[in-house]
Amino acid sequence: MLAYTPAAFVMFPRPLVTLLAVIAFGPWLGFAYSMTGILGAALATYYAGRVLRPETVHRLAGEQLDSVTKALRRHGLLAMLAVRIVPAAPFAVEGIVAGAVRIKVSDYALGTLLGMAPGVLASTVFGDQIATALEDPSKMNYWVIGAAVVGFVALTYFVKRWFSRQGS
Repeated sequence: MLAYTPAAFVMFPRPLVTLLAVIAFGPWLGFAYSMTGILGAALATYYAGRVLRPETVHRLAGEQLDSVTKALRRHGLLAMLAVRIVPAAPFAVEGIVAGAVRIKVSDYALGTLLGMAPGVLASTVFGDQIATALEDPSKMNYWVIGAAVVGFVALTYFVKRWFSRQGS
């Protein structure tokens, strides 16, 4: 769980850490440990954003800072949910910006948990199938993998549409 926080700051791929957790601990514990680690990393980036100078946050976030700031302030939980499902920026930068604009920590945490859950669930399914393939390739379930991919793509599509409507 602790691996997620430094991974967030050095921008190491989170899904890879999740895959390793699922292979090491199984699908249920791997999912639970991953979500706990992601929430811890999210809170670390959020509070980093609270203490950083505005100039530093602007340099990190780039030119999209103003549009993201407006969406976060106006929609809070829903915007955070959308940003986490369809990442607009690296995980750490999203957390830093959310902390800098001071959205409610409860909206941030809940939006992060709900927004990251589909991706972590998809990684968990893949990790479990990888572990199954390593043990006995004949037990792999391609329907489960396909359903996870289709579900994740559909969710991403609808959230992207919602987010683009909010921007216009």
